[in-house]
Amino acid sequence: MKNIVTMTNDFAFMSLVLAIIGSINLCYASGITLDISSDDSIKSACTTIASGLMNYYHGNEAGYIPGIFSGNYYWWESGAAWGSMIDYWYYTGDDTWVDDMVNGLIFQVGSDWDFMPANETSSLGNDDQAFWGIAAMAAAERNFTNPSSDDPQWLALAQAVFNSIALVWDSATCDGGVRWQKFVFNSGYDYKNTISNGLLLQLGARLARYTANDTYAQWAEKVWDWETEVGFIDSSTYAVYDGASIDEQCTKLNKIQWTYNFAVHLAGCAYMYDYTNQSSTWKTRLDGLISSLEVFLYQDTNIVYEPACEPSSTSGSTNCNIDQQSFKAYFGRFLGLTMQVAPYTKATLLPILQASSAAAVSTCNGGSDGVTCGFSWLVGTYDGNYGLGEQMAALEVTQNLLSVSADAPYTASSGGSSKGDPSLGTGAKISYKASNIATKDRVGAWIITFLISASMTLLCIWSLLEPKFEGTSNLKEWIRLDDLS
Repeated sequence: MKNIVTMTNDFAFMSLVLAIIGSINLCYASGITLDISSDDSIKSACTTIASGLMNYYHGNEAGYIPGIFSGNYYWWESGAAWGSMIDYWYYTGDDTWVDDMVNGLIFQVGSDWDFMPANETSSLGNDDQAFWGIAAMAAAERNFTNPSSDDPQWLALAQAVFNSIALVWDSATCDGGVRWQKFVFNSGYDYKNTISNGLLLQLGARLARYTANDTYAQWAEKVWDWETEVGFIDSSTYAVYDGASIDEQCTKLNKIQWTYNFAVHLAGCAYMYDYTNQSSTWKTRLDGLISSLEVFLYQDTNIVYEPACEPSSTSGSTNCNIDQQSFKAYFGRFLGLTMQVAPYTKATLLPILQASSAAAVSTCNGGSDGVTCGFSWLVGTYDGNYGLGEQMAALEVTQNLLSVSADAPYTASSGGSSKGDPSLGTGAKISYKASNIATKDRVGAWIITFLISASMTLLCIWSLLEPKFEGTSNLKEWIRLDDLS
């Protein structure tokens, strides 16, 4: 690996120590012992970290909103956290929080069962919705506990999110792609971001693999082609950039690189590689992305960091905002998925997870409980930063050590039990039925959000009157989906 920054002598010594930590099996932290060669040790460490993550959840208590984690977190991050917890359940077998997970996810589906709740309209992005859809997709692939028959099913929810994002594909600007924001009145509506498009690609690839419906795969191919043509993915270096404004027809790229943009595409390519029976086309793309990931590894340590905002120092300071502090979680998650559906990548990717998990757990010695996880994995101890993102990141990079010995994600033909509904997300009207959350809790939660929801109603109507780009006339062109129910 080439050096990313120049080190001082003291920092060179610290990096060497971290490299040694990453290469050995046993890592100790206050209250946490991690032996990366022992599944039981990994599961135990994950339980401690997951407990810390769930300390941020009060949606099962009166006066709180089901599905939403407490703190100054945008709505999307709660959906991302449930995705982490679904994999935690799958990899460890711990069903402690299953009811919270089911109830929380179902409560946030919105009146049209597409993860577009009215009270999130003022800041709803395509990427926000997609992270909830990815959680539903994971639930289907992991054979997670199915919701009540009166509620939407996991596969149907993933289909709804895919449909509603694909519907707003915008060929009028930049010759394609989806915008960052859902509605014209939202800041960022004039920006096409890589994460929204990458999540559409990945969701399409996963739905193709699960349902064997090639239309989803065609959309994954369409997104990849557009992203490489416009330059969001560099076709020669495979660097994955952040996006561009439509004001210049996406010709002025924002070339900042984030771990989650990279990882979302990595797993999407891996799924397509598997779906296409290990085609050389998708293997070339997958290998190209893997060759570009060194920008996210510090020096020769194999430890993941966020180079766009995480200082390479022991100060504990960070320039990463509250969203960015969670990005390494999705890096860990999607490396694990990549190894599951493209096993040949294990030789390259597993050592990264091993080194990074040891470094991450070494930071989980903070807080009053002595096991709170920090943000930077380069410091070898708790750095004073804490939150939902920090817990998620440490959990994902650790629990995905178990991915290589776990069964690959299920499909409809290999044991997946979730039922689909390809009409969801297309604008079809459906009847909302109450979930099994207690009535008193539901009423209490909606008292909190009623005024916000009511105030957004006119704005929602306005937004629905805006042109939907490709338009409903093109629906039949891309909705040729098998109803698995």
